[in-house]
Amino acid sequence: MTIQWQAEAIWEAVSPQWPSFSVEILPEIDSTNSELMRRARAGQHDPVLLVAERQTAGRGRLGRDWKSDLQGDGGTLTFSLGVPLVPADWSGLSLAVGLAVVESLHPDLRLKWPNDVWLGQRKLAGILIETASVGDTRYAVIGIGINIAPRDATDLRTPPAALQELWPEATAPAVLARVALPLAQAVQQFVVQGFAPLRQAFHARDLLYGQTVVCSDGVTGTGRGVDASGALLVHTDQGLLKINSAEVSVRPAPPATVP
Repeated sequence: MTIQWQAEAIWEAVSPQWPSFSVEILPEIDSTNSELMRRARAGQHDPVLLVAERQTAGRGRLGRDWKSDLQGDGGTLTFSLGVPLVPADWSGLSLAVGLAVVESLHPDLRLKWPNDVWLGQRKLAGILIETASVGDTRYAVIGIGINIAPRDATDLRTPPAALQELWPEATAPAVLARVALPLAQAVQQFVVQGFAPLRQAFHARDLLYGQTVVCSDGVTGTGRGVDASGALLVHTDQGLLKINSAEVSVRPAPPATVP
């Protein structure tokens, strides 16, 4: 099966943002994030959108696997945006990226702090941001994986959702074409303004707000949104707690069972 990507149209839309921008489509690679990190360490620092039709060693947050194979199950879009950045503050970048994704795709999608897109109580997309030092700046690699078609839930920690549940005609090329420009614009806006101006927009999409949440470090409480830096606010018995550690995982508490 040959997948018809809209690479030239994406390049035409995004290149005014970054004149040296390019789009690459690869049939197979271990991980788009890993590849762009390798390139950055080897001195390649131009803005690039790298798409893989199949990933053999995709990665998610906290070292989790992210399986992707458009040729096999037809169901997952995986790509990474690599770009040199010099923001005043990196805090909240994953939230800004997630907001760009959900706002460009569907009103029913929600954001689970700090980097997941959920539909109802199921995960639809994930975001992984890594950086490499490049002199006085840093090269940011923003990896995004989106479930397009329903997929097998075997070995997945969270049941998967699929974008085709909301957009039946969705295909990987169409989704990429819809997301690419808003993503590029959001990254550039973040560099200039940081996360603070996006706080209210994030609140409107916040999956955890008002929900009982359980943190991997044992803390439980009620989600109270995020602060101006993107830190998660959790109301606990000891007061309001700010969570900004990338090593802490937060999940909605499971619904209570009725005997």
